[in-house]
Amino acid sequence: MKTRILIVDDEPKIRINVRIAAEAAGFETIEAANGQIALTHIGRENIGLVVLDIGMPQMDGFECCRQIRAKSNVPILFLTAQNDEIDRVSGFQLGADDFVSKPFSPRELVLRIKAILARGKPQQNPSLQHGVLSMDSTRHSCRILDQELNLTATEFSLLKILLSHPEHVLDRNQLAGNNALSGRTIDSHLRNIRHKAADLGCHDIVVTVHGVGVKLGACSCE
Repeated sequence: MKTRILIVDDEPKIRINVRIAAEAAGFETIEAANGQIALTHIGRENIGLVVLDIGMPQMDGFECCRQIRAKSNVPILFLTAQNDEIDRVSGFQLGADDFVSKPFSPRELVLRIKAILARGKPQQNPSLQHGVLSMDSTRHSCRILDQELNLTATEFSLLKILLSHPEHVLDRNQLAGNNALSGRTIDSHLRNIRHKAADLGCHDIVVTVHGVGVKLGACSCE
């Protein structure tokens, strides 16, 4: 079954360009001209990933992302006309998986879509545990004690790499693997993981080893 991509942008030309690139890569597509229309598809349609423009009138991409995240962990790839770090940090905090700046290369867009979807696929060794942290890849479930740690596909993938190598210090390249993630993107996702875990009482889930990289912490709970 083909993965269905929801394309959300108020500019018809952008939607057409994304649709042509996605369908040429073997995906199905649905288009939405604004955030309100996009929200009607979430939960009703089997959406595998959302390509979401930030700069839309009435409801911008950030607000649309916020409302999507209230009811779904579907991967979200932001389209932005600005290469603004503040926009990127805000987007990652809301639960975005990645960004592509306009004007974009259709090939890069498709590669980033495929990378995000690959990070969300179940892999071998589905059940992992360290301290109070447990993970089940087959269910895309991560828990701290009896509380669900809600992660995006990218956050889940990064934490799984750390959880699979609990004694290793990993640099950004090792965390990125074959995925198209920049160093700052990885830092933003790790920051989100720390904040979400801290909200559940776990303040040592990821530890920075200065000048080297990061590693899984003791994963204890207060």
